Amino acid sequence: MRLTQSSPFQFSLVILLVSLLSACGFHLRGDYDIPDALDTMSFTSYDEYSTFTRVVKRQLRMNEINLVTPAENVPNLTLVSESISERTLSLYQNTRAAEKELTFHAVYRVTIPEIGDKTFTTSVTRSYLDNPLSALAKSVERDMLEDEMRKLAASQIIRQMARLKANIEAGTMNLDKDGAKISTKEMAQQEADRKAQEKVGSDLSNSDSVN
Repeated sequence: MRLTQSSPFQFSLVILLVSLLSACGFHLRGDYDIPDALDTMSFTSYDEYSTFTRVVKRQLRMNEINLVTPAENVPNLTLVSESISERTLSLYQNTRAAEKELTFHAVYRVTIPEIGDKTFTTSVTRSYLDNPLSALAKSVERDMLEDEMRKLAASQIIRQMARLKANIEAGTMNLDKDGAKISTKEMAQQEADRKAQEKVGSDLSNSDSVN
């Protein structure tokens, strides 16, 4: 069997390409292309010590976003609320829940100086079998699912931030999916929806803390 070795020319070509990429300022980021205007931003949360807050912070750093102290001239990402709800999908013959569905719901707001702010929501849904004969395994599985949903929700937040490039170029946060400016009536409806989302998220969070 004959082994193929890299020629000096191929090696030199690789070195040249690496040098060119470095010279033009190219660098790998995370999974998403965050706009340059959001390279530096502040991050606040309704609960600075929650697991989801730590997960989102980790995602921001993975995408090379420099987190700084909140200021009027600095973009901001705010976690407004988070909650986990569940519903029964199927039952055993004894009417006990056999399969359950978990939904992680988060409300967050992105503020960009001189452009405005916009509130978004993200949801992740997963299902699992509720086996009454293995309560410990069921508890561990649920914890793992919740961690997975938080990570996916954090990724969705970063993905949405990457989509704000059109808003930044247009100078407004009020754009529809086709990039056109939203009318005053639509803006008012969005504001009403935003307040309703925040209230629902807050109520769910308070309910979870009481339980």
